[in-house]
Amino acid sequence: MQEKEIKYQAPALDKGLDILEYLSSQSIPLSQTEIAIGIDRSPNEIYRMLVSLETRGYILRDEISGKYRLSLKLFYLSHRHTPIDELRKAAQHPLEDLANTVRQSCHLSILYMNQVMVIIHAKSPGPIALSIEEGNLFPLPLTASGKVLLAYMPANEQEIALKSNKIFSNYTEKDKKAFLSSLQQIQNNSAYIKTSDLAEGVTDISVPIGQGSNGLIACLTVSRLTALNVNKDIDNEDILVEAMKCAKKIEERIGVLEL
Repeated sequence: MQEKEIKYQAPALDKGLDILEYLSSQSIPLSQTEIAIGIDRSPNEIYRMLVSLETRGYILRDEISGKYRLSLKLFYLSHRHTPIDELRKAAQHPLEDLANTVRQSCHLSILYMNQVMVIIHAKSPGPIALSIEEGNLFPLPLTASGKVLLAYMPANEQEIALKSNKIFSNYTEKDKKAFLSSLQQIQNNSAYIKTSDLAEGVTDISVPIGQGSNGLIACLTVSRLTALNVNKDIDNEDILVEAMKCAKKIEERIGVLEL
């Protein structure tokens, strides 16, 4: 552990968080002794913390059994600000900076109802720009964003998503294998550059947001206009470098943990 981490540790806070995290992982109420064993501490060590958490309303104690369980307070606090709102706030300025740097439009997408939903868009400052409306839905297999979101899904979730997808279901077995192989390649490269299937003269450069222990959160895509003579002095690789920098900034602002 680094010296700074040791210096600024808060043992009481650590105990409280250990208790909350352990109770959240259990399906039944637990006694003081059971909680202490579960977090590798003595019952006396956690007594005052249990009293404090109960007083603040984070845990509830059964009057008869004396056992503890989580209250709904954490649920309430977590839903006062939705994750999408927080992600939009974190991404707004980095996306605008990216659009100004590469002079191309860019957007952030998430998975919604087995489709790609655009949640925030930054328009290119140039006189000719691609505009993608926030809230629009796009098919997973036909977009660079969708393929990146699929590529970082856990294997079982990816299988379920593709099994229920009509576009993927209509692929030949050969095309399905090629598609799955491309998803693995996206993971290997941590990025995806693809000519758009939905708009002619557009190349999408996509990178994942949140590859840490919190899992994939979103996909950042720069939609480059290639059909017109727009900003020809910057190529796809240059844009990819800037997109990765932008993704890093967004991750830092939402507190994504590194692997």
